[in-house]
Amino acid sequence: MKYLPIDSNLYVKNRAKLAERMMPNSLALFNSNDILPTNADGEMPFRQNNDLLYLSGVDQEESILLIFPDSPTEKHREILFLKETNEEIAIWEGEKLTKEKAFESSGIKTVYWIQDFNKILKSIIYEADIIYLNDNEHLRANVETETRDDRFTKWIRKEFPLHTYDRIAPITDYLRSIKEPEEIELMQTACNLTEAGVKRILKFIKPGVMEYEIEAELMHEFLRGRSKGFAYSPIVASGCNACVLHYIENNQECKDGDLILMDVGAEYANYASDLTRTIPVNGKFTERQAAIYNSVRTVMKKAENILKPGILLADYHLQVGEFMTEELLKLNLISQQEVDDQNPDWPAYKKYFMHGTSHYIGLDVHDVGSWYKPIEAGMVFTIEPGIYIREESTGIRLENNYLITEDGNKDLMAHIPIELKDIEAAMKH
Repeated sequence: MKYLPIDSNLYVKNRAKLAERMMPNSLALFNSNDILPTNADGEMPFRQNNDLLYLSGVDQEESILLIFPDSPTEKHREILFLKETNEEIAIWEGEKLTKEKAFESSGIKTVYWIQDFNKILKSIIYEADIIYLNDNEHLRANVETETRDDRFTKWIRKEFPLHTYDRIAPITDYLRSIKEPEEIELMQTACNLTEAGVKRILKFIKPGVMEYEIEAELMHEFLRGRSKGFAYSPIVASGCNACVLHYIENNQECKDGDLILMDVGAEYANYASDLTRTIPVNGKFTERQAAIYNSVRTVMKKAENILKPGILLADYHLQVGEFMTEELLKLNLISQQEVDDQNPDWPAYKKYFMHGTSHYIGLDVHDVGSWYKPIEAGMVFTIEPGIYIREESTGIRLENNYLITEDGNKDLMAHIPIELKDIEAAMKH
């Protein structure tokens, strides 16, 4: 890992919160992610299972975490199982966690090698009544491959069929949605790296630059700050490309007079940042571009005022839709008649603003959390309104990340240029 060591106290606290919410005499198991293949003997970069990482800080493949708060044997209340390292592995793959290093990272005293897992589990599991298993229950998940969790679930149900099994995701999803101060600090670091990237490209962009060159400039800045790079596939979309919501080809020339929409964010220690800025390729907004930009910014500011503890996300999005409707009427993009006759399931504003305004962010860029309960202090959300006018080849979106506090919210990206005049000033070469 490139990032600096994280205090194990974070993971001690996270496990304690989990233990408080588990049923009496229950045991929870968490698997690391697989290293996925590409072709021949190639492999994808490893990305740890977020729940295992959240509870242990272990950022290594072939790992299992066992949590059994009511175990009659104290040393078996928290156990890590790790891939045993040796000299050959060190030569070919690099250093892996030793038992001592694993304790330093996680605060877990009992560490076994993973080849002993079956034997140790069998000696423990009959003392537990309920077994919690992990799975990806994200609302937008579309997983076509069999995961390590999938294989593990099949195996353990076959080996121990008479136990009661339950889902751990409802507990971990809630816990992960409310960030500890240490997590906010890591997310702020990711936001700061994104700031460095944005300030770099504002001085770099000019007519004739290729979208992928902008991507490269950002990657340079992120990597030099101990990041693995982008928290998600970057969108660098100039001209009409900005009207494609998930445009990731980033292979076109940025032309004089066009706008360029950049939805980019650095990760740090597996925590995401998520920013969008839309800027003029030549450094100066046209009158029409400025009008649309200011409308998007107005909606964003109004959304900031209502994103606070107690609001339901469904109600929040309805209100933002009303804000956007007002702006689209001012821009003459929709008529009052269209608003009066609109379908409540697809309001008139959706023609030009068809996506949601906010989502959870954390270890995932679209992080876990309830969409049906009031939001709480400690959660972190994006705010990202946009207007996309395909007939004008113009797409404008703005996005920052916000920590919810008891008094409202705090913009973690407040230091990154966003006002129209500040963008233009920063682009003067």
